[in-house]
Amino acid sequence: MNMLLIAGLALGGAVASDGALEHHVRMDHHSGPVAVRYNADIGVTHKQIGAVATGGRPSTLRCLWSANVTVHREARGANGATLMRSAARDGVIAGSRPGWCSTHRAAIAQEVAARQDAVRDHVQAVARDDHERLRAEMDRLYAETRAG
Repeated sequence: MNMLLIAGLALGGAVASDGALEHHVRMDHHSGPVAVRYNADIGVTHKQIGAVATGGRPSTLRCLWSANVTVHREARGANGATLMRSAARDGVIAGSRPGWCSTHRAAIAQEVAARQDAVRDHVQAVARDDHERLRAEMDRLYAETRAG
């Protein structure tokens, strides 16, 4: 079962050794090039809903699950300065399965691994949205180091 999860993660894109997705960009700044690494941590939450029915009636048990992603940014400027930031988003991937959550954890992990494209798209969107913020942080840092 673990091999299927690892294989699914490997097929999903650039995957670090701990199973987290990574996205690398280089930003040009007047202080010099900035190497930026975005690292995504995925956590799956499970919520059991419904009830077991008595004989002859259908069960309403369902497992609602959600893959939550935290994207960590580490930017290294030419002057050696490092700027870090994290952004979390719940429900990047979500779904439900009939029955008990405990019996579906492996299948849910496989489904999350098979849908790494959604996580990769999310990480790339975070990187695009972070570009101006990072530039402003670099501008402030550069102004402070020049003044000091």
